[in-house]
Amino acid sequence: MKLSALAVLTPLIILSGCAAQKATSGQTTPQTAATTQPSAAAPAATPGKTSLAEQGRDPAEFPAYVEKLKAQALAQGISQQTIDSTFANIHFVDRVINSDRNQLEKKITLDDYLTRVLPEWKIKQGQTQYQSNLPALQQASDRYGVQPQYIVALWAMESSFGKIQGKEDVFSALATLAFEGRREAFFTKEFMAALKIVDSGHATSDMMKGSWAGAMGQSQFMPTSYLNYGADGNGDGKIDIWKNTDDVFASTANYLSKEGWKRDQGWGQEVKLPAGFDGSLAGLKNNQMHPASYWQQMGITQVDGSPLASTATRAWIITPDDTQGRAFLVYDNFRTIMHWNRSTYFALSIGMMADGIMGSQAPVVSGEAAPATTSAPSAPLAPAPRNPFSG
Repeated sequence: MKLSALAVLTPLIILSGCAAQKATSGQTTPQTAATTQPSAAAPAATPGKTSLAEQGRDPAEFPAYVEKLKAQALAQGISQQTIDSTFANIHFVDRVINSDRNQLEKKITLDDYLTRVLPEWKIKQGQTQYQSNLPALQQASDRYGVQPQYIVALWAMESSFGKIQGKEDVFSALATLAFEGRREAFFTKEFMAALKIVDSGHATSDMMKGSWAGAMGQSQFMPTSYLNYGADGNGDGKIDIWKNTDDVFASTANYLSKEGWKRDQGWGQEVKLPAGFDGSLAGLKNNQMHPASYWQQMGITQVDGSPLASTATRAWIITPDDTQGRAFLVYDNFRTIMHWNRSTYFALSIGMMADGIMGSQAPVVSGEAAPATTSAPSAPLAPAPRNPFSG
């Protein structure tokens, strides 16, 4: 999951994934240490050449900040051996700051987004990967109660089936984002979680590579998500979300299962609103939930105008681009997907990708050729709202 927890006001653009999508930014004040001696392994960036310097925090202070993180890690019981290995190459990464700030640049519609993230080649690859990995997928499905197509859909969106996982040093990226300060508590927590992954023997410091936001592996888990949801899929005693697809599938399914997935339910469907539909009824708040029969009485139909076939007792109407755009009837599993990433666009893309894998619907596609595996992540942008479930 890339950085789903770092939700910004809709409809601004944000990264699609992260079982970042996944963590919330607590506002506790990180511990600091008395020592402020610069670390030789953390060279200072040139202040005049960085975007962060323009915001008021001098990158020349980064080495001293790293020393504070080191002292905090020691206070939390991280071993000296782990600290020596993980802090050895920590450095300020200005492109991480640029990537974080550039999330907020332009607006797109749902159709624009789906055209970009659901090209025909990806759906076809999803169908192929589903068949090729069906035994491992079915094992994860049986164990956690999550249909295989949703596991594949998240795998596709997060890392293009494992091909694009990110090459940033996770410790440098997280330390840089914590130092930047806007979400210091959140990224400090993720940094300490990353240290615990290495300290517990789950991964070496060299393995800890990921996105600019610190999301790791084929499932793009943030470090706290790895600790909370990582699962051993093949019984070898390890949780390798970088190279072992059994572990990737098990971890993805475990995440959804722990977040409330219902094995006998889909995500939802596109619907047609009646003329004059009251837009205040649309949304994902608890008090906007009604049985599908209620929505049918309100004049909502399937896209072709035929009566709703759904018998769901808990359903919501969402209109991502307001009532003049497309509308969807969604269920509890849709809200569970939004625990992974709080973007309605992202959650819709997962549902449509899952449908496309099973051949049950025809999602919006662009017909683009498959990109090279060294390109940017295939689902890089999605608007993300405030917490949609309150109320």
